[in-house]
Amino acid sequence: MPTYSIENDDHTVVTYVDKKRWFWLLSLVNPLIPFVGIAGHYSTGNPQWLLLPLVLMFGMGPILDWMFGKDENNPPEVLVPQLEKDRYYRILTYLTVPLHFIMFFACAIWVGTQSLPLWGFLALTIAVGFADGFAINTGHELGHKRTKLETWLAKIVLSVPAYGHFWIEHNRGHHRDVATPEDPASARMGESIYKFARREIPGAFHRAWMIEHQRLCRKEVPVWSWHNEVLQSYMMTAVMQIGLIATFGWIMIPFLIIHNFFSWWVLTSANYIEHYGLLREKQENRKYERCQPHHSWNANHIVSNLLLFHLQRHSDHHANPTRRYQSLRHFDDLPQLPVGYYGMYIIAYIPALWFKILDARLLALPHIQGDLSKVNIDPEKRSKIYAKYGSANV
Repeated sequence: MPTYSIENDDHTVVTYVDKKRWFWLLSLVNPLIPFVGIAGHYSTGNPQWLLLPLVLMFGMGPILDWMFGKDENNPPEVLVPQLEKDRYYRILTYLTVPLHFIMFFACAIWVGTQSLPLWGFLALTIAVGFADGFAINTGHELGHKRTKLETWLAKIVLSVPAYGHFWIEHNRGHHRDVATPEDPASARMGESIYKFARREIPGAFHRAWMIEHQRLCRKEVPVWSWHNEVLQSYMMTAVMQIGLIATFGWIMIPFLIIHNFFSWWVLTSANYIEHYGLLREKQENRKYERCQPHHSWNANHIVSNLLLFHLQRHSDHHANPTRRYQSLRHFDDLPQLPVGYYGMYIIAYIPALWFKILDARLLALPHIQGDLSKVNIDPEKRSKIYAKYGSANV
């Protein structure tokens, strides 16, 4: 296992070994989980195997996080440049890109060639939708980097979940407006995930299109052209999905609709969790304060972080968007989720449970301490929330 080291001016030596180095290979497993269902169905002929990928995602995911616990280890900051130059870590993100295509086409072929019961069709389609939703996470990691290769890989992998506008909306919109009422991708206190989705999904597309429209107008380039970076990824999506319909017929239409929706739903689930209720304060000049680490929720659960390229160390990501996943840091005294994302998804899908757990945790944060003026609140729920919690105490 490589050792990173540097000698300080006082001749002391700082060293670091990434004990998770080989465990980062788990990131390659995430896109391939639906293969378990296909392999079982192929071997036994029993379509009940098609339920297993969903069980693994939402059953085993939280259990493994609980079993293996948390990791609060940080690499020494002085060694981060060495760690980020290690090509091993970025190769893993490159390899994840074709795996999403392989899984998508494998499931499409299985649906198009096998006689499946309706529940089996739905189980496999939803599973690959969730798996390809994590392609947006791969696009997220790649899209923040400054190399042409990684930018193009982000556009390419985002064509699988049919979410090609994401990297523009996320980089140039969400990171600008995060934790403010103006951000469609920041959830508000009292807002259920189902209400949030109705605001976030169309709002994100509209913001991405307006950002790209303005960029092309400044360059005096036609909006409807290959230069439009929103359309670049969507053209790849159109080729793939129209090709599947032409090859396998009408069955691909419900497959693609369900697949695309649940891919988008994965991103909506993550966005809902990451900034729920958190609010940047306005300064005297009426501009929002710079995004700080306490404007994101975090989780240090080992397994889900290994599967998600450290997405759950979200505070450091927003403070340092170009920092690579292996270098993201844990900070003490920041908003912490009770479980990893796989478990938080399940909680979010039950609004009453979510509000019971997260609202108290939100108001107890050190920088809020029950002060509702420091919380991003759903305007339609403001009166109810103030009546329940008052203005100063939980």
